[in-house]
Amino acid sequence: MNPSFRLNEAALRRLAGSMRLDMLDMMLHAGANGAHIGGGFSAAEILACLYGGVMNVSPERTEDPERDRFILSKGHTALALYAALCETGFLTREEMMRFEDNGCHLATHCYRDLAKGIEISSGSLGLGLSYGAGAAVAAKRDGRGYDCFVLLGDGECNEGSVWEAAQAAARFQLDNLIAIVDVNRQSLDGFTEDVMPIHSFKTVFEGFGWDALEADGNDVASLQNAFASVSRNGKPTVILAQTAKGKGVSFMENIVGWHHASLTQEQYDAARRELEEAYGI
Repeated sequence: MNPSFRLNEAALRRLAGSMRLDMLDMMLHAGANGAHIGGGFSAAEILACLYGGVMNVSPERTEDPERDRFILSKGHTALALYAALCETGFLTREEMMRFEDNGCHLATHCYRDLAKGIEISSGSLGLGLSYGAGAAVAAKRDGRGYDCFVLLGDGECNEGSVWEAAQAAARFQLDNLIAIVDVNRQSLDGFTEDVMPIHSFKTVFEGFGWDALEADGNDVASLQNAFASVSRNGKPTVILAQTAKGKGVSFMENIVGWHHASLTQEQYDAARRELEEAYGI
């Protein structure tokens, strides 16, 4: 893989900041329904890099058989995906701001809508890597050149289906499959080290036959370097992206209570001021 990085580092950073502001707007709009803001914020730079240049996708050709596939396995953070899709032209702002409205297709968990760039319906965690592996097998079988990118959460990796898919991906030499684990060290139930720790993701994935790369998942330059290091060597690749849950807003960062929550107007105003100052937008 040789990503072109259509947006430069500064532009990718601004894109991540704009996505965080979009997520805040959607969360406030959702009212008492709330949203999964913590994991959305931790994944902002990851999605900014993917949609800002790594992936071969475009709102003009959402059903092109040669498009890259993005699979949101940690489906409860669809908030971040909607923000990325809006910022890159797949969704209008009016569509995005119907988040969680009755009858709207932008729910807490996304459902498949290729016209809007959404590849998979999500729900139960742990299924996305299997879907991505299947799509990668199909690409090789059909002689297609697309890559499959799967975003997982570290807490999600407690699901056994993740490791069945990891084993199969190595067995079938799916070097067109790139997984990214958002290692924000939290899940709904608390810190992963207290709930069900995986002591070395790198060791585990390499033991399954994967190439394992590490990156600062909240730093676009570090992520760019990781994506540029993905090789075609007969092995699937995982990028272990170390992040902070709630990244970008000081009163949310690394606080378990912001896994899913609702915003008061005062909290929204304070968070927006902090993000606008940090990103100059």
